Amino acid sequence: MIESIDDHFIRRVSAWVLAGGRADLASGQDPLGGSVDLDRLLACFDAQLQSRHLDLAARWLQDKGEGFYTIGSSGHESNAAVALALRPTDPALLHYRSGGFYVARAQQVPGSTPVTDVLSGAAAARSDPISGGRHKVFGNHGLSVIPQTSTIGSHLPRALGLAFAMGRAGAPALRSHWPPDAVVVASFGDASVNHSTTVGALNATAYCASRRLPVPLLLVCEDNGFGISTPSPAGWVRRALAHWPGVGYLTADGFRPAEVLLRTDEAVRTVRETRRPVILHLNTVRLMGHAGSDAELGYRSRAEILKDYERDPLLAAAATLVGLGALEPADVVDRYERTRRMVMAEAQRLVGAPRLATAAEVMAPLTERRPEAVRAAACRTSSNGNEDADAAVTLAGSINATLVDVLTTWPQAMVFGQDVAVKGGVYGVTRGLRKRFGGLRVFDTLLDEQTILGTGLGAALAGLLPIPEMQYLAYLHNAEDQIRGEGASLAFFSNGQYRNGMVVRVAGLGYQKGFGGHFHNDNSVAVLRDIPGLVMAVPSHPREAPGLLRTCVGLAVEEGRVCVFLEPIALYHERDLFDGDAGWLAPYRPPSSNDSEVFGKVAVHGTGEDLLLVTFGNGFRMSMRAAHRLQRKGVACTVLDLRWLAPLPYDDLLQHARRFPRLLVVDETRASGGVAEGVLAALVDAAYKGSARRVTSQDSFVPLGPAAGVVLLSEDDIVRQAWSLVTRETMEDCPLQEETMQEEPVQVEQVRTSMVSAPPVQGR
Repeated sequence: MIESIDDHFIRRVSAWVLAGGRADLASGQDPLGGSVDLDRLLACFDAQLQSRHLDLAARWLQDKGEGFYTIGSSGHESNAAVALALRPTDPALLHYRSGGFYVARAQQVPGSTPVTDVLSGAAAARSDPISGGRHKVFGNHGLSVIPQTSTIGSHLPRALGLAFAMGRAGAPALRSHWPPDAVVVASFGDASVNHSTTVGALNATAYCASRRLPVPLLLVCEDNGFGISTPSPAGWVRRALAHWPGVGYLTADGFRPAEVLLRTDEAVRTVRETRRPVILHLNTVRLMGHAGSDAELGYRSRAEILKDYERDPLLAAAATLVGLGALEPADVVDRYERTRRMVMAEAQRLVGAPRLATAAEVMAPLTERRPEAVRAAACRTSSNGNEDADAAVTLAGSINATLVDVLTTWPQAMVFGQDVAVKGGVYGVTRGLRKRFGGLRVFDTLLDEQTILGTGLGAALAGLLPIPEMQYLAYLHNAEDQIRGEGASLAFFSNGQYRNGMVVRVAGLGYQKGFGGHFHNDNSVAVLRDIPGLVMAVPSHPREAPGLLRTCVGLAVEEGRVCVFLEPIALYHERDLFDGDAGWLAPYRPPSSNDSEVFGKVAVHGTGEDLLLVTFGNGFRMSMRAAHRLQRKGVACTVLDLRWLAPLPYDDLLQHARRFPRLLVVDETRASGGVAEGVLAALVDAAYKGSARRVTSQDSFVPLGPAAGVVLLSEDDIVRQAWSLVTRETMEDCPLQEETMQEEPVQVEQVRTSMVSAPPVQGR
């Protein structure tokens, strides 16, 4: 058995009482103690004591079956000094062991209740002021602490994005929510230094610093030498952190409380005055294991654990205060026990605390809607937008014109990504925007998708309207956790108090005639469709793209939604439905109260009653062509464009589906994990009484060259499956010979558009 760290602290300090009030130097009296104000040392010590007893109380709650989170901050309490060097208006994104910081930050704001806050989170109580009982996170809107669930540094791209945005907030009309001289602080563990997300964030920070961009960011690495059971090699973390060009590096020993206060003061002063980033490498220890369930003796020796006891920051702070004459050893024990009683009284009060009890309560931050406000924002316009509204444009042209209107109407809007500014995008979609709106609002980023998304998440927190571009859907997967784990979850874990509304433009899907292979023809959207709260729209025609994009802007502004606007590359510059008919051109539609691209509404084209083709994206154009061919064979079809893939427009889809005896889902994504699975499941759930099938692309990556055509859904596949569904003949019996398709032009007109899901029947 090893004595608890609680007993160890009491025993060591009690020995000082017996020694006549002298704290032995082995306990870590800081020789720099006389260099700092005693009141600050005492404030830091009090925050440390509360943080330690919060860890003990969380484990007591767990033993009672009333606590559900026991990862603590014991050994890391020196991070309280970081909070004391900052202001309560400096936004903080905290590591899960930054309990001392949280308590010290709260002590600076009258009326704060850090003990209640933290224990309510550990108990999953509805009274938790940040998450409302959804998770134990350090967060508080009134303290400018932005909640993070990160364990791998995934919050660091957002922290950089926030600092970057605050550095740009001096531009006309780009005013930040934070004070003009605010500093962003983000803490993380030493094991996270090895994660690609952290490395990417550090690289991007250095990149910005090397370009002399203002980035007021303080990065605090709390280095306890362990990643759960895996030790960090000696000197590894220092070498990993100290070499970034343009980024300041300071180190402090958490066993020396005055040194930590002095170093953090220096770090914060440097960032605040120079607006340049600094890394503070804070050496700590980890006491009480990784969490309550961690059997530390399974991978560490007794001697190693006891050696860490001697570096307990609470002992060091107590020894320094006793050595300076600010406290007697008996005062230390009394202070420690009074803190225990105060914290435990609160823990006992939380026994039986009300918790979230229904799915509706849990999901409330994800389901909160403001449809009228969204619609008003989507229709908002400025007289300085597009001038030539009569010229017919392609899908790419309509998106470009919409971005002009959005940037004109919303001065806080920013468009950025790889190659979007000077070049105007790989496909010319953002051409001319930088020249018109300037480099502060339309700019190129480094080639790193997680940095692009993190910049968006941070810019949204700064009060801006970020519109980042992912150059290809395949590259989004490199950084998808920035959307799943950070962006879409923020409202959930803050109970709606923090949101980061943004519109992520993504060029994707297939049908580029074999060019570029998989990375330019990615047809997988499953990774996006299952993210709670995320919105995904797919424009198929230039007539509807403006309304859909403006609706996404409205959702970002008014509901704080993370929206993905998935743009079919193959349709960007398409002009015709049939040869020479200009069926895929349309005049740009400026904002109007008559826009029907309402969130969750489908678009219906045609009047055929034999078969409903349910589709989206490239499938919409193929379905319109297939419907024309089927009409010549006596099969009358209506085509329904889903437009919204997340969430699927369930209600509107079902309302239209019930009018048809047969339904075919035309899905250009894969058979496994494709959109058709959700559509067919919704039909089953709604007891759809007609016949339903699907036709999809193959479960394959898209190869280079002509071979792409054998794995992607084709127009012939649609005709065959539709013919089989209507006539009950085999698909092989369907005549595919096609006469000329150049007769009367087929008008792509929207008939109606609402919100719902659907069942699986394999069609191919």
